[in-house]
Amino acid sequence: MLAARLLRPDRQFTPVFRSALLSLVLVGAVCPIALAAVPAQLDAVAVRAYDMPSGPLGAALSSVAVDAGIALSFQPSLTEGLVSPGLTGHYSTQEAVTRLLAGSGLDMVLRSDGSYTLVQRQVTLDETAVIGTDKRTDALPPVYAGGQVAHGGRLGMLGNSDLMDAPFSVSTYTSTLIKDQQAVTVGDVLERDSSVRSTGQAGGIVDSFFIRGFPVGEGNLGELAFDGVYGVAPNYRVFTEYAERIELVKGPAALLYGMSPNNAVGGVINVVPKRSLDEDLTRFTARYAMNSQIGGHIDVSRRFGEERQFGMRINGSTQQGDTAIDDQTRHVDIGALSLDYQGERLRTTLDWLNQKERFDAASRPFLIAPGVDIPSAANGRTNVSQEWGWSETRDKSALLSGEYDLSEALTVFAHAGGGQSNVARMSDQTPTIINAAGDTSSVPGYYKFEVERYTVDAGARLRFDTGPISHRAALQVTRYRDVLSRGIISGPPILSNIYHPVDRPKPDIPKPDTTKVSESELTGVALADTLSVLDERVQVTLGLRKQNIHSDNYNTAGRVTTSYDDGKTTPLFGVVVKPWDHVSFYYNDIEGLGKGDIAPSTASNAGEVFAPYVSRQQELGVKVDYGTFTSTLALFQIKKPSGELVSGVFSVQGEQRNRGLELNVFGEVAPGTRLLGGVTLLNAELSKTGVAANRGNKPVGVPQVQANLWAEWDTSWVEGLTLTGGAIHTGRQYVNQANTQQLDDWTRFDVGARYTTRIDERPTTFRATVQNVLDHEYWSGVASYGAFSQGSPRTLLLSATVDF
Repeated sequence: MLAARLLRPDRQFTPVFRSALLSLVLVGAVCPIALAAVPAQLDAVAVRAYDMPSGPLGAALSSVAVDAGIALSFQPSLTEGLVSPGLTGHYSTQEAVTRLLAGSGLDMVLRSDGSYTLVQRQVTLDETAVIGTDKRTDALPPVYAGGQVAHGGRLGMLGNSDLMDAPFSVSTYTSTLIKDQQAVTVGDVLERDSSVRSTGQAGGIVDSFFIRGFPVGEGNLGELAFDGVYGVAPNYRVFTEYAERIELVKGPAALLYGMSPNNAVGGVINVVPKRSLDEDLTRFTARYAMNSQIGGHIDVSRRFGEERQFGMRINGSTQQGDTAIDDQTRHVDIGALSLDYQGERLRTTLDWLNQKERFDAASRPFLIAPGVDIPSAANGRTNVSQEWGWSETRDKSALLSGEYDLSEALTVFAHAGGGQSNVARMSDQTPTIINAAGDTSSVPGYYKFEVERYTVDAGARLRFDTGPISHRAALQVTRYRDVLSRGIISGPPILSNIYHPVDRPKPDIPKPDTTKVSESELTGVALADTLSVLDERVQVTLGLRKQNIHSDNYNTAGRVTTSYDDGKTTPLFGVVVKPWDHVSFYYNDIEGLGKGDIAPSTASNAGEVFAPYVSRQQELGVKVDYGTFTSTLALFQIKKPSGELVSGVFSVQGEQRNRGLELNVFGEVAPGTRLLGGVTLLNAELSKTGVAANRGNKPVGVPQVQANLWAEWDTSWVEGLTLTGGAIHTGRQYVNQANTQQLDDWTRFDVGARYTTRIDERPTTFRATVQNVLDHEYWSGVASYGAFSQGSPRTLLLSATVDF
């Protein structure tokens, strides 16, 4: 029934869906997909004499390929920092290539059109090793063809999983994509995913998202996971300087990661931290963003010891200057340190983060007065925030992780860490648009926010067989705690206009004291087992997590006003069937968990505490791997209860139901041509509500169509030059449950280029990107509480990376 309903979307889906598919066809048609002549093969070339000194690996391979008449193309990032051992003597082409690639971790593979490319070497473990576990905590799933995504990701307590073995929709974006996109934050990276839409304001202080039509990060409190653990990632914004990969598991994941601190059910965003590399690295990146944002980033990796068992990775950056938004300046300082020990049985890591972000005249989202039609958006560089306003956020985090192999089949693991966030700002609060002319009213205030987070977990993973059935079992116990304090003092209202901002004098508002507002503790125990038969062609995952929630809320005098102590058990059922090596069918039925609401002070039952919310996802999908190109198709349904204030009484009688279809594509569709994108169709509605007139309406902030398409093409006329481009489309969105106020649909186009070369034998990459190249004016997204954001203006980004 789910599939049948999803395949009958509203009629207005049809033209957009046709256009998205037509775009995919047209992009494939205009890209070069065949060579003019049949290229030579490695084993069909005579022995040649070589006298090649040690030097950059990429240049050496290219030289051998040109001499032998072999068609070779590969991502320059694969050979960045790698040095060839040199080549002297007489060798066949195959022997020459084998010697050059020795110890590089790369293989040269034949494509179907007779050309060759480079791929990350995948080690085939013997039978004994398969029974055991990976010997490195940073042993990540291999990079997929094209280098932009990985062939798998972390599934919480279940550990890393290959994409084709995961009973979920998983996207993992690599460091290559992060660098080439010039992504500054996790929000920038996730622009590549059609299931995700950012609801944070351009030039604002918070990154927040909708995943599959449900909010993530709006209440902050460490909503993103860091190395699979909640409570460590910075509170308002996560930067990419310390991120090796960004993983996205779509749908509720209470069993996999535990309950999220802020009740997110649309998916889990996990930041994979940078760890020391096998090869030493010293890399510097210089950056520029209009109008005058200038900065630099240093990335250093080293390993020490007789067996190189000790590792260190240091990342530091600074960026400051005027942004593309009027009257706005931004200053960011970031420091990150990762230490690790990789022994035969014991593996440990220590991650430390320290970041500070300062804005002058930070942008704010907008609210709309009841009954007022939403006016058209102003240009993205127009700033309603007062020039005297400022905001400063400081985050410190640390995470200690370890795992120990008790045997080849049993590994125990543990994490301990946490973070501290301090936010202070003096600015006008969220402006309200009060008429169709774009006039606004806002209340300035001095606001302080402090949160401390603590997390600890321990568990074990065991592999064993029962007859023909293989098991991968995992047990985990977790404890998370946060303490929130805040204070605000407000001033008199300020009037302005979204098209013609008005400068107002700075009010005299004293610095507020911070008092404890709430204290929460989440504890849980989880057990899961993946059973597989027929050489892992059929896999079934079963699991349960018992989660308990304890929360206290305080008044300004420090006394507990409401207390909450309750819990639920959330199950997981997942199936993967692989009838062929390149095709995987999957199904999952998994639940999410959120804190129960507390009736507000305006309700006649103020203070009443409700049971935890249990959301549920059912998903059916297929993944097809064509070798260098993969497509996935998923149909899903998520139901989430909600509380409502109706006729003065607060009760839990609402429900949001999102049904959707996701089509995603990624990889190299032809030599030197890469695609990344997808289409997400959402049929969301308020399936239950205490207000009869709203039943069946669209939820706030959930469009019916989201589409992304990004392409890269390595040009044939200039070696090392790559042209890039892409588009994001978002359908119309409502800002109220009555569906009387809505934002128009919008499409944004980006273009760019990068050039990879060597300067003084040092790998060097230049990048240029123009975001919103047409300077389109649009409202970009709506938060769940009805505030909507102004789209980004046309912005030029430049960077240059050099490896020393």
